[in-house]
Formats: sequence, structure tokens, C-alpha cells
Amino acid sequence: MKARWIFVFGSALLIALPAFAQERGQQHPSEPSHQNEEKEHNPPHANQGHVPPAPAKRENRSTKPEVEHLQGGKVNKAPHVSNDHWYGRPSPNDARYHIAHPFPHGHFEHFGASYRYSVVRIDAGNHRFWLPGDYYFEVAPWEWSLCSDWCWTCPNDFVIYEDTDHVGWYLLYNTETGVFVHVQFMGS
Repeated sequence: MKARWIFVFGSALLIALPAFAQERGQQHPSEPSHQNEEKEHNPPHANQGHVPPAPAKRENRSTKPEVEHLQGGKVNKAPHVSNDHWYGRPSPNDARYHIAHPFPHGHFEHFGASYRYSVVRIDAGNHRFWLPGDYYFEVAPWEWSLCSDWCWTCPNDFVIYEDTDHVGWYLLYNTETGVFVHVQFMGS
């Protein structure tokens, strides 16, 4: 009789343990993990700790890239964002960014400061990277040196902006470094 009660009590305890574990915020090993469905974004390190708004379209087509003047007389010529100001943007009439037939693979519509991405795959040899949803982009070859040392597989967050000065191009902004490069949408 005692053995039967021990068996009943033990069975009830084994059934109840997963419920107690869930109440304490733990997950039962047989349940699927949902932690990858909603990615928590790391706070940006660049641009004084926040994602910048999109760059404004420049009306003056011959505008030269603006440099940031730092303390001590130093100058930062690299394309980057600081205090929400986009430095180092190439001139709107820069021939390298002219595309005879823009958007040959369609438009990428999930861009702007409210969309943050992690890179899911990188092909450094071809300067290409993929975002979730199998969307892929190619970095402008002459700008690859600006981003080749980025940690593409780290949990960095990236933001895609439409380049308002160069039709057919997007800007890939790295929230960790503050640097941006020109990219073309290659489809999905």
C-alpha cells in the first residue's frame, strides 16, 4: 500500500515540476525555444548611443563630403554619423554612384531607423551580406575597405537607409562603429 502512495505521489511530482519551472521563468526542456523570435537590440555605441534619423537629401549637386572637426585640430574624413550629422557623404553628382538602370532587383522596403538587423550570412569575397528573410546586398567595391573589418557575425545591429542623393543605392549603417557604406539591394 505504501509503495502505491509513493508511486502516485512521485508521478504527481514529476507532472507538476515543469509547471513550477515555468512559473519561475524557466523553460521545460521539451518546449520549443522562442528566444530567437524577438531579438533584443543592443543599445548603439556610436552616435551618442542612439540610431540616427535618415540623412536629408542635398539640393546642391556639387556638395563636397563634409568632414568632422574634432578637438585638438584633428579631422575625421571617414563616412560616419555623429550627433545625428552624416559626415563624409559623397557628392550627389559623384559618377561612381550613377546607375543607368536603378533597382534592377526591385526596391528594399524595410529601411529606416525603426528597422534594425543582424547579418545572417556574409560572403566577404564578393562583398555581399544577407539579412533575415534572405534579402541580400552588395557593398560598393570601392567602400569595402571601410567595412571589411566589421564583425559581421557578432550580434551587432545594422540599419539600412535609402540614399536620397544616389538613386538605386542604400546606406548600411553600423550602430557599433557609426560608419556607413553604400550598398545595392540584390534581391531575395
